[in-house]
Amino acid sequence: MGSILGNRVARVEDPRFLTTGGRYVDDIHFDGEAHVAYVRSPFAHATIESIDLDDALALPGVLRIFTAADLEGRVAPIPAARPGMPEAMSQVILAADRVRFVGQAVCAVVAETAGVAMDAVDLVLVDYEPLPVVLDPESAATDETLLFPDAGSNAVMKIESPQRAEFANCEVVVEERIVNQRLSGAPMEARVGVARWTDDGRLEHYSACQGAHPTRALLCALYDLSPDQVRVVVPDMGGGFGVKSRTYPDEAALGFYARELGRPVRWAETRSENFLSMPQGRGQVQYARLGGTRDGRITAYQLDVFQDAGAYPMTGSVLHGMTMRMLCGCYDIDNVGFTGTSWVTNLPSVTAYRGAGRPEAAVAIERMVDRFAAEIGLDPVEVRRRNLLAPFDQAITTGIGTPYDVGDYERSLDLALEAAGYDELRAEQQRRRDAGDEVQIGIGVATYVEITSGVGGSEFGAVELQADGSLIVRTGATPYGQGHVTTWAMIVADRTGVPIERITVIHGDTDQVRSGGLTVGSRSVQLGGSAIAAASTKLIDAARDRAAGLLEAAVDDVVLDADTGAFHVAGTPVRTVTWADIAADGDPLAGDHDFEAPMPTFPFGTHVAVVEVDTGTGHSRLRRLIACDDAGTLVNPLIAEGQVHGGIAQGVAQAMLEEIIVDEDGNPKTTNFAEYAVISAAELPSFELVPMETPTWVNELGAKGVGESGTIGAIPSVYNALVDAVSHLGVRHLTMPVTPERMWAAIR
Repeated sequence: MGSILGNRVARVEDPRFLTTGGRYVDDIHFDGEAHVAYVRSPFAHATIESIDLDDALALPGVLRIFTAADLEGRVAPIPAARPGMPEAMSQVILAADRVRFVGQAVCAVVAETAGVAMDAVDLVLVDYEPLPVVLDPESAATDETLLFPDAGSNAVMKIESPQRAEFANCEVVVEERIVNQRLSGAPMEARVGVARWTDDGRLEHYSACQGAHPTRALLCALYDLSPDQVRVVVPDMGGGFGVKSRTYPDEAALGFYARELGRPVRWAETRSENFLSMPQGRGQVQYARLGGTRDGRITAYQLDVFQDAGAYPMTGSVLHGMTMRMLCGCYDIDNVGFTGTSWVTNLPSVTAYRGAGRPEAAVAIERMVDRFAAEIGLDPVEVRRRNLLAPFDQAITTGIGTPYDVGDYERSLDLALEAAGYDELRAEQQRRRDAGDEVQIGIGVATYVEITSGVGGSEFGAVELQADGSLIVRTGATPYGQGHVTTWAMIVADRTGVPIERITVIHGDTDQVRSGGLTVGSRSVQLGGSAIAAASTKLIDAARDRAAGLLEAAVDDVVLDADTGAFHVAGTPVRTVTWADIAADGDPLAGDHDFEAPMPTFPFGTHVAVVEVDTGTGHSRLRRLIACDDAGTLVNPLIAEGQVHGGIAQGVAQAMLEEIIVDEDGNPKTTNFAEYAVISAAELPSFELVPMETPTWVNELGAKGVGESGTIGAIPSVYNALVDAVSHLGVRHLTMPVTPERMWAAIR
């Protein structure tokens, strides 16, 4: 019959979502719930002179209002985002003496209803004394205004290579300042949490986050509890994209409020609050310099980065480290250098967002390859061919020192160009230019490589045999749209022969799953899937031992027919033992495994974007996007394609539409979907996906990550296409997002 792996199996999760619906945190309620709303700062930077709670406390239904003084000494400080971070920059739950971004929580109002809590927020009077604001990392680098005076500098973390690139022997050198603007993760489900204390003194916390066990670890640290005293449940989630990779202070404090009031406490932010205070993505300013020979050989590349960490350092303070690791992209360049420093600013914290430092690296190198090609008068595809690394199937090390697992970059380029009809597109472009058409086309190419499971760690998986012969799978990975339930069931079904409809997957509950990590960095299949595959093998080995007794045979002679899900003596398939027979013959059987890979994996591919630009108005339209994304062996191509589709959409959004905007005082101007141009189906064509699979040797599945690749290829390909469309008019560079206004101004 053959393996189920590699087949386009429809998601088993979907019937429930499409009929009875998902079960989200907002669907989970307890008797006596109280509701939290936050008083948030209207200033980007100010001292807190006084707080008057009298009018708010007098409002009927208000139960309690908490300030920083109430938490001091009773809730431990938020753990640092990374070892060695300046202690003075530690994140706080409620601002004590100073606010550092518009939207920072100052007081927590707890009331009988959400409506009363929000009404009371308007009655809290806070007297602020404004301070000078710092709104970008380049301004922060001057240290003229210190956000944390005790730290002595706005710098958070500096990373640099041992050497700088040397350009003395280059025949041609090009330079650009590239901005990866701040973006909102804009998950369909904003942040929400519920906390309660059980009769036996345990803290139960229900969260829409990207990892139950890391959230439990945070709560244990805050409340000085052991892991067995805390239960975290993550039910269905409405999107994460990295911005929910940490449970933030305004949610983590719910346990304190619940303990003080002796009743469950719920918090759900509004969409405007989400834009105001939820950590954001990107925020990286790059100074790129690339040099080479006039015949197209790249011989030097230097990238200097200013990374925005936001008001309180989180994941954003280390994102430039991932940018450095992927500095060289797909290219054979030894003479490279990197410097990068993260800086605090008076804006919301920066965290991981789909790609997390890798799109920034791809944007820099792919944009500069096109810039270099334009300078020397060569087709950008030809420049890529002359500099791509040769195919390899064992680890190699790039010029910056990053080991890659496997790669065949030129083949992905060939496949994408063939599918796009590249020569015909260039011919159409030339005809339009010769005719002086008002609507021109641009063709953008990006050949990229990225790192997945780049932060290492392990993932847990277990498979348990039930009395009726069905199986239960327990996974430490937390799904929020990726199709984990189907994927894990397919892996187990492939090994055991048990049909996927008889396999139940349990996730997101620290009482039900022994351990788990964050679902980030496109790590799930290669770590979580590999753990489940290994756990399945352990279960099969235990079952073979029991089957041997039932078959009155030696264990070494017993085999499992994965097509039928039955055990028999090798060469004698007439007499068989089923999983139900084995379950009935003794104590429950299970296999579990913690899988840790020897190194990350490096998906790669090529995207070709075709845009149309109205040179009269500056309006741009994405006409086609052809994507060849190689994520190794695909467990389920249908699910993988869904991940690529979502990734491409968010990549196109960065290149053309989305941007967090603030005024000169740090006041947000994008606080809802009327102001923030989140991308929709109306702006996107049907993507043209080109299959390619180069299995990795890093795990037994041969799988690499695919959740972020679409974003990493789409941004530079669309970006290059937009510049290419008007390059004949003398335009050499544009700033993202390339809005009609920016395009129009550049043309003129």
